Parts: sequence; C-alpha cells; structure tokens
Amino acid sequence: MGDGSRALFETKGGRKLNRIWYKLYAFSAFAGLCLIWAYRATHIPEARERGRRWAWIGIFGAELWFGFYWVLTQAVRWNPTRRFTFKERLTQRYQDKLPNVDIFVCTADPTIEPPTMVINTVLSVMAYEYPTEKLSVYLSDDGGSELTFYALLEASRFAKTWLPFCRKHKVEPRCPATFFEETSKDGNHQSVDWLATKSLYKEMESRIDAAVKLGKVPADQRKQHKGFSEWSCSAATPRDHQAIVQILIDGRDQEAEDNEGFKLPTLVYMAREKRPTHHHNFKAGAMNSLLRVSSEISNGAVILNVDCDMYSNNSQTMKDALCFFMDEEKGHEFAYVQVAQTFNNITKNDIYGNSLRLMSEVDFYGLDGVGGPLYVGSGCFHRRESLMGKKYDANSKPQLELRRNNLEANTSTLEEKAKSLIACRYEDNTEWGKEMGLKYGCPVEDVITGLSIQCRGWKSIYFNPSRMGFLGVAPITLAQTLIQHKRWSEGDLQIFCSEYCPLIFGHGKIKLALQFAYSMYCLWAPCSFPTLYYAVVLPVTLLRGISLYPSVNDIWFLPFAYVITTTKICSLLEAFGAGYTVRRWWNEQRMWLFKRLASYPFAVVDTFLKLLGASNSSFVITAKVADGEVAKRYEQELMEFGSASLMFTILAMTAMLNFACLIRGVQRLVWDGGIGLLVQLVACATVVLINIPVYGAMFLRKDGGRMPSSVTFASVGLAILALVIPVQQSGV
Repeated sequence: MGDGSRALFETKGGRKLNRIWYKLYAFSAFAGLCLIWAYRATHIPEARERGRRWAWIGIFGAELWFGFYWVLTQAVRWNPTRRFTFKERLTQRYQDKLPNVDIFVCTADPTIEPPTMVINTVLSVMAYEYPTEKLSVYLSDDGGSELTFYALLEASRFAKTWLPFCRKHKVEPRCPATFFEETSKDGNHQSVDWLATKSLYKEMESRIDAAVKLGKVPADQRKQHKGFSEWSCSAATPRDHQAIVQILIDGRDQEAEDNEGFKLPTLVYMAREKRPTHHHNFKAGAMNSLLRVSSEISNGAVILNVDCDMYSNNSQTMKDALCFFMDEEKGHEFAYVQVAQTFNNITKNDIYGNSLRLMSEVDFYGLDGVGGPLYVGSGCFHRRESLMGKKYDANSKPQLELRRNNLEANTSTLEEKAKSLIACRYEDNTEWGKEMGLKYGCPVEDVITGLSIQCRGWKSIYFNPSRMGFLGVAPITLAQTLIQHKRWSEGDLQIFCSEYCPLIFGHGKIKLALQFAYSMYCLWAPCSFPTLYYAVVLPVTLLRGISLYPSVNDIWFLPFAYVITTTKICSLLEAFGAGYTVRRWWNEQRMWLFKRLASYPFAVVDTFLKLLGASNSSFVITAKVADGEVAKRYEQELMEFGSASLMFTILAMTAMLNFACLIRGVQRLVWDGGIGLLVQLVACATVVLINIPVYGAMFLRKDGGRMPSSVTFASVGLAILALVIPVQQSGV
C-alpha cells in the first residue's frame, strides 16, 4: 500500500499455514476426483446389465458435474483477503472535504413491508456519524402508498429529537425500535432523556400503526402537509399512479434544523409513475429512478442503497466505506464497497440457513482476493460515476466532489423537475437499464450490474466490520426461504444463459478466478438435477440390490472414502471458523439438500421457459411480518410445513422413498451380506437423518406447522409409484 502512515485502509491475506493446508487438501481432493472419474469410465457395466449400466452412467454424470462445480468453488477459497480501515486518518485529513452522500431506501408494499419498519431503517441512516448537510436520504415507494408517505412524514418530525439524542448519547444501533428494545432491559440506560425520547417514538409508532390498521391517513393528519393532495384521486392504485416527489426536509433550508440547532439531512419521498401498459422493471427501475431524482436534488458522489428491512447497525460504516474511496493510492480503482449482509432474527442454530454466514465469512473474502465481491443489492456504497456507466480509466482519477445542481431552485420547482424524470416514458429510447444505471431484464439486477461494472475495469471491495454494518430480517418459514432462493438461483442462471455469461462476457476483462466465482453462483440451479439423481435413483438401486460403488475391500474404494471424508471435514472446519455450532452446520447441510430438491428445479424450468418465450421474469417480495404462532415456532426452531406447496410434496416424497429403501438396504446388509452396497446405504441413511423434521411434520406434529394431509398422501403415493415402476419393468 505504499506509505503505511498515509494509507486509509490495510489489506491482509489469510494465514499462511492455513492456506498451505488448504491447498494440500485441494490438490489431493482433485486427485481423488480424477481417480473416481477414472474408475467410473473404466468399470462401466456391460450392455446385458441394462438397468445397472444406465444407473452407472447417470451416477457418473452426477459425479462429473459435482466435480466440475467443486473446481469452481475453489476460486473463492484460494486467496482470502481481509480489509481494515483507519477512520481516524480519514477524519484528520478530509473532515472538511468529505463528499456528499445519497442514501437510497427501497420499499414496495406497505402490507408485506410495514411502514414502521421502513421508517426505522430511514431514521437509522439519517443518524449516521457524518456531516448532516452532506447527507440526503431518499425513500422509493413502489407501492405509491399514502400510508408510507405518512410514516415518512412522522419520521421527519421525530428526527428532530432522535438525531440529537443519538449524538449526545453515542447511540448504537441508531434504529429506534431496536435501540429501545435492547436498552429496555437495562435500567442503567433509562435516563429522563431516554424515557422522553422513547415516549415520543411510541406515540409516533402508535399513530402510524393506527393509520395502517384503518387503511387510510386520518383527515386531520392529511391537512398537515400539501403532499397528501397527491392521493386525492381515488382511482390511483399501487400499479397505476402518477409520479410523486415530495421533499420533506430540504437540507438547503435554514429552518431545516433539529431541536439543538444542527442541520438535518435532506429527506425525500419518491414514487415513480406506474401504468399497467408499461413494464416497471422491479427494483432496478426504482433504483434508476432514484439515480435521476437524486442527481437533480443533491447529486451525491457516493450512493448507499439499503433495503427497507436492512437498518444501519453501525454509525461509522459510512466513514469505513470512504476510507476505500478516498485512499490516495488505490481509492480511484474502486467502484463499490459491499458491506456484509447480516440479520437480527437468526436463531441460535439458524434452522433455515438464512444467515448466509459462510458466504460472508468464506466466499466473499475469497472474492475480494480475485478482483472484488458481487454487488448483492443492499448495504452497498457506490461511486455514482461507475453506476452511471463510466469506464475505469487509470489515467483519469474519478471525482468525489460532484457539483450540486439547482442550488437556487425552490422546493416546488425541484419536485416538479424530479417528477418529469420518473415518468413511464422517460427511459424510452435511452441507455437506462442498459449502459446506465442498474441492468434490466433479470431478477437479480444487482449481480448482473456488479459484473458489468467490473467488466468496465473497476474493482470492488468487501468489508466486514467488527460491529456489523447492517442488520436485516431473514425469512422465518421454509416456504419463504425456498421461494427466495428460487428467485436468486433463477436470476443467476438467467445471467449464465445470457450475453452476460461470466465465462464469455468476462473473458479478458476480469480474472479467470472471478469468472469462476460468478459461475459458481450462476450454476446453483443446475445442481438440482444431480442432487435429485442421488436422492431418488440411488435409494432405488439400493432397494434392488444394484451396486454402484466399489466394495470396502476394493482399492478403488479409497478415493471415494477420501474425497467424501475430507470434503466434509473441510466443510466442518469452515463452519467452525465462521462461528457455527455442530447443529447449525447440520441445519446448513439440510438446507443445502432442500434447496436443491425443492427450489432450484423450479428455477431451471422457469429459466428455460423464459428462454423459449413462454414465461416472463417476476420479482417476488419476501414477507417481513409473520403470524404470531409462526414466529413462536421459528424461535423454538421448529420447521414450518403448514402450506400445501409442490415444493413440500417433493421433499416429503424423497424422504419417504429414502426411508423405505433404507429399511430394505439394512435387511440386505444384515441378511445377505451386501457389503458392496455400503456407500449407497450410508448415502440413503444420511438423507433419512436430514429429513427427520419432515417425518415429524408428516406423522407426529399437531401444530399449525405440520405437513398438510394432502401433501402427505400425495408424497406417499408418489414414493410408492417410484418404488413399484422399476420393479415391474424388471419383470420381478
């Protein structure tokens, strides 16, 4: 980094000894894979053993795929890189030269994303430890709801008390709901100031919740702001309404001050125009609208975007990000800083594997070592120029002091100008969604946008601070989790099947290892088919006594045993390094199987239907609220199967199939001495152990999270069908 005393950040690689051990494992495991492939290729059964031959070829194909996929995963494990910032140097050197920062918060549905949750996120980012005159916060409401607008108006008033309170007491986190919940149990924090501020917050929360329950803003409240006139037309709906821009706090206004006389950040409500005849391009369209509106009002050189359920947990995170952008030696190379995504509602053993902890503690450090992490949609600081399509130029250092537009224009003029920028037809015949802003046409617009930025020469940074930068809300039911992963995997596969395929689009533009890393995520969904083969065909061959693996006393058994054992040991060590318990690791293995059996197959099917023109992309919002009983079962770590879903039918069918085949396999081992079936028996037993919650939901549980009877009957019938058909075909 050059002069260490001047650098604003430090880069460290992984421990040398750990890296040596890992490389030894990787080379030996690859050698084991090659031996397995050699065994499969040289021991294909003769044509007269037709059933065994086809099963053998199928398992060979599955092992080829998983071996290939394992090679891709090594891209993020070869060179882990960690970053550390020096915020005190930033403050000493640039306190008066810090850039303007625009913060984008996106919401879409006041039912699924409650307004009180949304404004808690807004208040948390308004209270950053940063010069407030250089801070602007924009809320994009794709639902165009007066309830959300009303909640933001209430938040703009409460901010006059909340921001001084945060400064005075060095509050962390600066999300009011979370802060008061955490400190309510600690009498030491309950000062007169604390009680008064909490009382104001609770009064605000009650007014908002009352309006939400009523379904409309009370008449006396509507009279308090001109903005409510935007909802005077009763014909407006969430999918059909005019453009709305309301500047609730204008940072240029001398009267925009908190209760202690300090400037307040600019606060803007935006709902882009929506019409049934125009595609709105989901979140990417909202982000691009925010880019245009913010360029007219504040034009911050740095942009932070967060989801409405991802509040700021660390008031210093913005300065951490600027340490990378403003570093004299390397800062000009970076387009964005992706901060780790974490969640505040994860149970101890993370029953649905939603923490993504292994991604944040393993994958993303490795990504940073090969060119930079993916852009994952929230908690990301962007250089505005890179989002606007600018290519990286090593000879031209990008600017972090963009000119603020329309300094003399009044608020009403700014609002009207901004509205024209978010009309449905504004983007027609422009480069928006192509070369400018976020990319359109993909459910994971964030990933494809990040890839495009990196292919224009920029690098990115992954930062995981000791105090988590953002905390969000993870799904708390199995159905929500599977649907979310279906959307992610479908979007990633669409990228791989498009002109933006990392192996083609990234060729010669980014490192090969980074191409592999992107491909690793893009090929999540196709992993479903070899997994289905293992979960369905392998137990059937066990039932019929068809051996597909060498006997334990055969020399060829060694590479299978070595690869399986060392890979699982490595997985355990990675999990322990990320702070997992054994049970949490086991839950991760369960969700690995569930996603590949019940989520990813639908992603593959929908992707190819889209390629054939028979289906369109959709964007499913994950619910942020849940029934009280559902939440209680989640806290007790009881899996939720309470809906009649085709995904659950697949899980239950494979569970029953493996259970029946395991019983027969044990009989063969005990009575017939079927030692050659040991590997298949172990694989089948593993699937059965993983599915213990499924069996409980089907036959033992009586609560609302049990498996619906219709799903149980259908899955048992399908399992019996899968068992009977091969037997009848064999003539037995």
